[in-house]
Amino acid sequence: MMVLCGVDPERRASKELEKQISLWMKEYNKAIKILLLGAGESGKTTIIKQMKILHINGFSQEERQEKKQDIRSNILEGIVTLTQQLDVLGVPLELQENQAAKDYVLAINPEDFTYTQEFYTYTEQLWRDPGIQKVYSLQHKFQLIDCARYFLDKVEEVGQPDYDPSVQDILHSRRRTTDIQKIEFEVRVPKKYGGGSLQFWMFDVGGQRGERKKWIQVFDGIQAVLFLVSASCFDLVIREDQETNRLQESINIFKSVWHSRFLKNSGFIVFLNKQDILKEKVTSGKCIGDHFPDYSSYRLEDKDRVADEDQEYLRTRCFIREKFMAISKEEVKAVERKVTPGGPLILSDEGPRECYCHFTTATDTNNVRIVFEDVHNMIIKWNLEKIGVPVS
Repeated sequence: MMVLCGVDPERRASKELEKQISLWMKEYNKAIKILLLGAGESGKTTIIKQMKILHINGFSQEERQEKKQDIRSNILEGIVTLTQQLDVLGVPLELQENQAAKDYVLAINPEDFTYTQEFYTYTEQLWRDPGIQKVYSLQHKFQLIDCARYFLDKVEEVGQPDYDPSVQDILHSRRRTTDIQKIEFEVRVPKKYGGGSLQFWMFDVGGQRGERKKWIQVFDGIQAVLFLVSASCFDLVIREDQETNRLQESINIFKSVWHSRFLKNSGFIVFLNKQDILKEKVTSGKCIGDHFPDYSSYRLEDKDRVADEDQEYLRTRCFIREKFMAISKEEVKAVERKVTPGGPLILSDEGPRECYCHFTTATDTNNVRIVFEDVHNMIIKWNLEKIGVPVS
C-alpha cells in the first residue's frame, strides 16, 4: 500500500505528540513548582482561589455560576447538620412555630434536591431560632463546615433569583477536592534578584485520608511545599474516624512529608491558617490545653508579644507554631530512610533545610497578598542559591 506524500499518518501523529510533550517538558522545567499539602479543610483550595484573584483575572461569570451551586450546597449541608443535631444533643427549638421548618429540613434528600424559596424561608427561620444557635455553639461535638455561619447569615441574599456571588462568597465557599488541581501564574522578580518575571505552577491535592495516596504523583520536581494547617481545629476530630484530633492529624502529616525522601530538596513553608477563627475561639474561652496538656507549661516569649493583641490568643498560636517548628529541627537518621522497592538503602546524611511559618487567614485577600510577597521572594531566593547565584 502506498502512503500519500511519503509520510505515514500514524508516524506524523506520533512526531506531533513528541513535539507537544517536549514543549510541555520545557515549560515544566522552567516553571517554579509549589505543592499545597495539608489535611482536609485546611484552606488549600482557598489559596488557589486567591492566586486567581491576585495573579490572574479573578473569576469568570461561568465560574461564579458554578460557585453559586457550591454555596447553595454549603447552606444545605449546614442547616441539615445543625437541625439533625437538635435531637442528638437534646436541644429543643425555642420557637414552636419553627417545628414545620424542622420537619421540612429533616425530610430533605440532599442527593436529589431542588432549591426553592420555601427552602430559603425555612432555613432562615431555623437559623434564627435560639435552639439552633445553641447547637451551633456546641459545634466542637460534631462535624460542621467552617463556612456554615458565613452563608447561613446570608440566606436571604443567596435565595434571591438574581443573586451573584461576591469575591468573599467565592472565597468562603467549600467543595471537597478529589483530584489534582493546577494553576499557572507569573510573578515579577524584584530588581535586587535580577528583575523580569517567573512562571509559577501551583498544585492542590485533596487532604482527606483517602486522597493522600495521590500526593506522590506530584512530588517530582517540587521546589517548595506550602503546608496548610487549620490552626483553629484544636478542639475538633477528623471526619474519617471521628476520634483523631484534627490538629494532631496535621502534625502527624507534616512529620511524614517533612521526612519524605521525595521532598528532601524542597523548601517548606507552613501556613498556620484560619487565625480569625482561632482568635474567636480563644477569646470566647476555649483553651487548647484541654486537648494538648503540654500547653500548661508553654510560655510566650517577649519577641512574640504584639501590643493591643489578646495575649492568650498569641500564646495559643505560638504554641501551635512550635509544634511544627520542632519537627523541622528533627534529624533524620540514615537508618530511618525509606527505600524504593528493590532499591538500595539510602544512607546519605540530610543537609540543613529551611522551614518558615506564617500566620494566615486564607479568606483575607490582603493578608494573603502580604504573606505571598514574602513567600515568592523566599522561593526565588532559594532557586537562585541552588544555581549558584549569591543572594544577600
